[in-house]
Amino acid sequence: MSTTPEATRPQATADATLHTALSSSARPPRPGAFSAAKTFGWRGMLKIKHVPEQLIDVTLTPVLFLVMFTYLFGGAMSGSTGEYLQFILPGILVQSVLFTSVYSGVALNTDMTKGVVDRFRSLPIWRAAPLVGAVIGDCVRFAIASTIVVLLGFALGFDAAGGVTGVLGAMLLVILFSFALSWVFTTIGLLMRSPSAVMNTGFMALFPLVFLSNTLVDPNTLPSALEAFVNVNPVSSLVTAARGLMAGDASAGDIGLVLAEAGVLVAIFAPLTVRLYRGKG
Repeated sequence: MSTTPEATRPQATADATLHTALSSSARPPRPGAFSAAKTFGWRGMLKIKHVPEQLIDVTLTPVLFLVMFTYLFGGAMSGSTGEYLQFILPGILVQSVLFTSVYSGVALNTDMTKGVVDRFRSLPIWRAAPLVGAVIGDCVRFAIASTIVVLLGFALGFDAAGGVTGVLGAMLLVILFSFALSWVFTTIGLLMRSPSAVMNTGFMALFPLVFLSNTLVDPNTLPSALEAFVNVNPVSSLVTAARGLMAGDASAGDIGLVLAEAGVLVAIFAPLTVRLYRGKG
């Protein structure tokens, strides 16, 4: 059947009206870098809201580590669980948050394998916004893990001589270092071909760094070669600074060393991550 002019006139009128409305409206302003990154950070929070099981590693794992190590090794290491708790809690704080940082790379790799990253590249936004926003959003996970460790430690009898300021300072320092370390795992997330490969690689790298440190034991009790490695391990520097802040006797040198190490990690791996991310297009 042929279309009569009377039948096409309403459609033509609607098209003309739509064209007029679009052409007369001002184009929305391009989102700024901060605004775009904040939006992607909020996206990470929404993912937790809709899939709260993601917080299992943040909530239950720190509890298991702290309770298990305190009551399993406390008597053998320090003669009492109470005394060992004073030593181990800052170390468990560092350990729990650093382990959580692996999931920054896992989440990025998941977005890549599902094609979400391709959609992000098509948007008129700052190209690095999905990366920066995701890492900033992960800082909320770090804060949750830190809070749980500290609150449980106080419930078990931990005595922070450094007071609230010292505890908050230790938590902030650990979160800042974990933010820097997250860029290492986002780089790995762009290099690996599956989320499970990212997770396995991340934990394989973290386990020797965390356990071959002063997290659980005093380095003076170790063989000389192992003690030398522990003393230059960046994780040991972080644990030492966190212990000092909680005990109220932290030195500026210890804190400055951790901040310098975090700065080096960001300076190397943040640009590398962004470059790899752009190269994936």
